[in-house]
Amino acid sequence: MGGRIDDFAVVEASPSTIYAATASGGLWKTINNGTTWDPLFDNQEVSSIGDVTLAPSNPDIVWVGTGEANNRQSSSWGNGVYKSTDGGKTWANMGLKDSHHIGRIVIHPTNPDIVYVAAGGHLWGPNKERGLYKTSDGGKTWVNTKFIDENTGFTDVAMDPSDPNILYAAAYQRRRTAFGFLGGGPGSALYKTSDGGSTWTRLTNGLPSGDVGRIGMDIYRKNPNVVYALFEHATEVGTYRSR
Repeated sequence: MGGRIDDFAVVEASPSTIYAATASGGLWKTINNGTTWDPLFDNQEVSSIGDVTLAPSNPDIVWVGTGEANNRQSSSWGNGVYKSTDGGKTWANMGLKDSHHIGRIVIHPTNPDIVYVAAGGHLWGPNKERGLYKTSDGGKTWVNTKFIDENTGFTDVAMDPSDPNILYAAAYQRRRTAFGFLGGGPGSALYKTSDGGSTWTRLTNGLPSGDVGRIGMDIYRKNPNVVYALFEHATEVGTYRSR
């Protein structure tokens, strides 16, 4: 049983090949447009998946971030990021084991060794292994390019399709308790880098002020100057457009 579907990835050159990431049932793959599915993650230590991403330059390179990024009491955590170089037949754990929840992974369009990971961190308490991570050597080593605090991780990251050095990333402060949930705080914000993560700028112009919650975003492929961001507040949800 898969449970919640957290993410999916499609081979653009062959759209009948689809990967589906589930909250509690591992990773599944179809090569016939969904007629049949095969489980790919049953032999790994965890079965909760937050994100699945394919390298644009080589779709046999598959990255999985374990631990769903949702905030339910039933949300399971993972043990880092995994990489496959054979279309999901075999896997290697590439670290970030204490990140617990991975919201998004993006890969450089021509250099699959450059990977960015939005790591949410522990849902039920503070920890330091959270932030916006980058590897330039295929996962052998990692740099936390943006760390805010022990209560704030990152839940989303998007790469400009015309310039892979430009990325937008969404920080998210959250805390689950047995009897409630705190989804938001001063740590939640939208950031931008123009130098591949060496420096980040917090974006504020035209965006909500004060404490915000989870932020989702994406970049319009035909015109990457257009960026959409969905901000969640404690009392309202609004959509904002940059152009």
